[in-house]
Amino acid sequence: MKTLRDFNFKNKRVLVRCDFNVPLSESGEILDDFRIKKSMATIEYLIEKKARVVLISHLGRPKGKVVEELRLTQIKDRLTECLDLSVVKTPDCVGPEIEKWSRNMQPGEVLLLENLRFHKEEEENNENFAKELSKIGDIYINEAFSVCHRAHASVVGIAKILPCGAGFQLEKEIKILGDFLKNPEKPLVAVIGGKKVDDKAAVIEKISQMADSILVNSLIEKEIKEKNLKFSRSDKIISPIDEVGGGRDIGPKTIKLFSEKIGGAKTVFWSGPLGAIEQEEFSSGSEGVALAIIKSRAFSAVGGGDTVEFISRMGLTEKFSHLSLGGGAMLEFLSGKELPGLKALR
Repeated sequence: MKTLRDFNFKNKRVLVRCDFNVPLSESGEILDDFRIKKSMATIEYLIEKKARVVLISHLGRPKGKVVEELRLTQIKDRLTECLDLSVVKTPDCVGPEIEKWSRNMQPGEVLLLENLRFHKEEEENNENFAKELSKIGDIYINEAFSVCHRAHASVVGIAKILPCGAGFQLEKEIKILGDFLKNPEKPLVAVIGGKKVDDKAAVIEKISQMADSILVNSLIEKEIKEKNLKFSRSDKIISPIDEVGGGRDIGPKTIKLFSEKIGGAKTVFWSGPLGAIEQEEFSSGSEGVALAIIKSRAFSAVGGGDTVEFISRMGLTEKFSHLSLGGGAMLEFLSGKELPGLKALR
């Protein structure tokens, strides 16, 4: 797989697939710009190398239609702040006018295309849509690990047409998560929260082969029992011993138990909040686990949009070894599946 270091970008139109799918308030304000900031290293490198930088992303789930609230105007404004240079946003992401726009760019300029998912062809991985997108760039760089498990036009289709490679953040994700799978320092403790055990069953099975303990929240425990799921190392799964709010958070005795387990770890993997963190009264479990991980000084790999957003809200992003931008992508990668977006880059 090629990376940024393998190309001469001077005067080239570089189409960068970013993940600017940030949480928004009801008024459309960006609540957390963590994903935007994580793309800065790649964008700044391309500007320095005199590329003509064309950024593409989705936002929300417009389902193939134009949704005014999901236009990337706020993203453009935040990019302008972060880069300290003018970023222009186009009214669409494909078409002759957009292609002309990209060809008239000067080296070092940044263009942001409108929400990819305003076109249903994006999620369908439509070949003609991928061709239209590819007309806007000379080189394709994937900097969106979080969508690499999706066979979409901007993830898979373009990579079949243009010379392609991985951005700095994507390269880092693959290296850190790959090393974690191959040779994690023991003891290894995994914390699996959130809900939808079906999405996490494969990674629980995979990690149970190498973890010393897997700590699960009340919702995951309940689903495991209800669906009668069996794991080859069920003995490693540690369930809550008390809970609050009818299972909407783990209780104080469980926080103490989980913190003790984490305290003896050399490596901690965490995916999914321990409670309903959108309500402050059910955030104690996630907060307790976060603080226990920091105190342990173990190598910590954390993923999932809700979990990362919670850590960011606490102001603790710099205290963790690696915050993955991928939720579903990270789980599929760690469960041993080949991600379509990574396969396309190879």
